[in-house]
Amino acid sequence: MRKDVEEVAAALVREYLSRKGLKKTIACMDEELPRTNLSINNRSDLRRILCLESLYKKNKSEEPPLKSMLEIMVKEQMKKGGDAKRCHFVDNRTLSAEENVPGSASSTNDASYVWKDGDLVGQYGDSLSLSESSGAVSQITTSPGKESPSPKNSKSISLCERGVFLPSSSQDRFFASSKVGLGSEKKNSDVDGQGSRTSKMRRGIMAGPITTSSQENSRRRSARRTPGSSCLDKPEDDSDRVIWMSQSSNLDAGLTEADGTRPFERASSLSVSSHRQNMDSSDFDGLQRVKLHKNKSACSPRVDGLHMVGLVLDDIDDEEDLRGLSTVPVNNSLLQHNLNKRPMDQQTATALKEIIFGSPMMCFSEEWKRQSFTFSDAPALRYGIVQKKGGPCGVLAAVQASVLQKLLFERTSGDSERLRVSDAVRTKCLTEAVAEILWRAGDRKKATVAINSGRSLFVPVGHYRSEGVLETITCVDVENLDDLKLLVEQNVEQFESGPFGCILFIVCAILSRTIPMVRRDMDVPTSTLIGAHGYCTQELVNLLLCGRAVSNVFDDEMKLDSGNGNFTLLKGIKERCNIGLLSLFEHYNICKVGSCLKTPRFPLWVVCSESHFSVLFSLYEDLASSPWSPREFDLYYYDGLANQQEPIRLTVYPGSAMKPSDSEDVDTDLIPPLELCIRTRWADATVSWNESEPIL
Repeated sequence: MRKDVEEVAAALVREYLSRKGLKKTIACMDEELPRTNLSINNRSDLRRILCLESLYKKNKSEEPPLKSMLEIMVKEQMKKGGDAKRCHFVDNRTLSAEENVPGSASSTNDASYVWKDGDLVGQYGDSLSLSESSGAVSQITTSPGKESPSPKNSKSISLCERGVFLPSSSQDRFFASSKVGLGSEKKNSDVDGQGSRTSKMRRGIMAGPITTSSQENSRRRSARRTPGSSCLDKPEDDSDRVIWMSQSSNLDAGLTEADGTRPFERASSLSVSSHRQNMDSSDFDGLQRVKLHKNKSACSPRVDGLHMVGLVLDDIDDEEDLRGLSTVPVNNSLLQHNLNKRPMDQQTATALKEIIFGSPMMCFSEEWKRQSFTFSDAPALRYGIVQKKGGPCGVLAAVQASVLQKLLFERTSGDSERLRVSDAVRTKCLTEAVAEILWRAGDRKKATVAINSGRSLFVPVGHYRSEGVLETITCVDVENLDDLKLLVEQNVEQFESGPFGCILFIVCAILSRTIPMVRRDMDVPTSTLIGAHGYCTQELVNLLLCGRAVSNVFDDEMKLDSGNGNFTLLKGIKERCNIGLLSLFEHYNICKVGSCLKTPRFPLWVVCSESHFSVLFSLYEDLASSPWSPREFDLYYYDGLANQQEPIRLTVYPGSAMKPSDSEDVDTDLIPPLELCIRTRWADATVSWNESEPIL
C-alpha cells in the first residue's frame, strides 16, 4: 500500500510540473526518482485513482480553470478548511447568543429557549450554508403517529433542513421545546437536557462529520485524514459540538478507498448501526430514522492494477483547455502487438561503449547525461532545441534540421505561421524526426527504440565501468514504420525532457543500424562516434544525416593506391540526402563536401564550423533545387548553444548578383566563419547580417 501511495504522489507531482511547463524540473525528478513499471503516466488513470472526475469537470466549467490536479485538490481542501472555520465561528457566536437571551436563568441549562429562523439566518447569512463537498446526506421525517408540532417548532425543523448549524446544547433545548408542543412535560425534558453527553448525542441525527470545539480541532483533522476512520467513532467528551443536518444533492467525488468505499460513508454506516437501538429508545419521538444516500459515482480501479508502459502525461480531451501544452495521445493498440522487447545485457552495453568511446571503462560526461531535446522558451525561437553544454552539438544539429524539415516543408501552413509553433506541434515534429532518422538508420526495414526503464537491468562484472545509463535501457525492436512512429510518440517525453534523452537517441541509432554494420561503415573499424573532449565525430553526424556511419563527406567511394597492388577504400555518401552539410574545413581545403550533402532535397544544412555544429535553413524549398541562385535570398541561422533570443536572418548575395555598397574594403581576417561556410555553397557570395551582430 505504501508503494502505491508513493507512485500516486509522484505521478501527481509530475502532472503538476508538466502542466506548468517545468521540463527541467521533471528531468531532475526523473533522474533522482526514476520511473518504474508501476508509475502512473496517464492523466485519466490518475484522475480515476484519486476520484477527481466530478471536481475535474466542475473545474473545466470555471473561468479560468486550474490546470493541474494538485491545484484542484488544494483548492478543495482550502474550501473545506474555510467551511470548518466558519462552523467553529458559528459555534462560538451561537453560544454567546444563548448567554444574552433575556430572562434566562442559565445560558447553558435553560431548555425553554428555541432558535428562531429569522434570528439565526439573518445573523449569520450565507456562512451557515453547507459546503458542496459534504460526505453524507440525511433526511429527517416526523413520526406519523404524533401530533403536528407548534409553528415555532416547525421553524426550528426548517432550520435543520436548510443546513443551519445548531450547538448540541441548543439542540437539546430545541427537542425539549418540541416535546412541550406535543404535550410532554417540560420538567422531564429539562432533566433529559442535562443528562450525560452520550445521551445527548443519541438524540441527534449523526449523518456526517461532527465539528468539535477548538480543543478537539487537531484530533478531528487527524481523524479525517485517516482512511476508514471518522470522528463519529471516537469517544465523546463534554465539549460543545456542532452537528450539521442537511439535504445535499451534490456529493463530492473525493478520495475513495481501495475497496471503493468513502471514509465518511463507512464511518456513518458503522455509527448509525451501532447506535440504532439507542436512537429507537431515546426520548425524542419526532425523529424516526436516518436515510443515508451513498455516492453513485463509479468506483476507481485499484492502483496496483495499473502498469502503464507509455510515459504519457497528456490526454486528448484536455487539448481544448491546455493552451500551448504538449498533447501526446495514447494508442493502446501498440501494446497489443507482439513487439520484441529485451533488457540491456552487459555484452551489448560493452559493445556500445567500445564503438562510442573505444573502451568499456569510459563513461558519458555530465554534458551528455544532462542533454535532451528540450525546446526553447523564447517566443520567436520556439522551434529551436536548446543545448546546455558543449559536446552533443552534432546530434542536436542533425535532429534540429530534421525537425525543421517536418515543420517547414511537410506541414500545410502559411509562410508567416510556419515558425510560430505550439508545444503540441513541435513535439509532433520531434516525434516524426526521431522516427525518420531511426528508420533510415535501419535501412528502412527495421528500427530499435531504447527506453529508460528507471532501474538497473544487469549487474556489471569484470572489465566494465557502470554509470547508471546503459544499464537501465530496455530495447524494443519494430519492423514497421507506423509502429515505430507510435512507439516513439508514446515515449517522446524521454527524448524531449527526460534524463539521458540525447544518449538514448544515439543508442537507438546505433542499435537500429546494428553495431557490426556501424563498424563496417567506418574507414577504420576502431574509430569511435564520440571523440576527444566529448565532441561528435563525422561518423556519428553522417549516421544521423544519411543512415550510414561513413567517415567522409564526399560522394560515393574513393580508392587510394597503397602500392604493391594494394589500395585503401574510403567510403562517402552514396545518395542525395534530405539535409545537407557545409563545412569550414572545405574552405581550408581539408575536405571536399560532395553534392549529395551540398545540394540536399530540402534547403537545410548542418554547419560544421570551429568544432561546433549548428543549422542554416531557408523558408523556400525551391532554393535547394537550384545550384546557383541569380538573386539575393534569405537564410536563417540557429545555434542552440548561443543562447539566442531572436532569429538571425542573413541575406545572401551570390557572385553574379548585386552586392551591398558596404561590402567593399572588408578585412578578410574579420570575415565570420559562417560566411566562409556559405561561400563553399555559393562561391563569392556576400552576406548581410541585417543589423544582427556577426558571429566571429
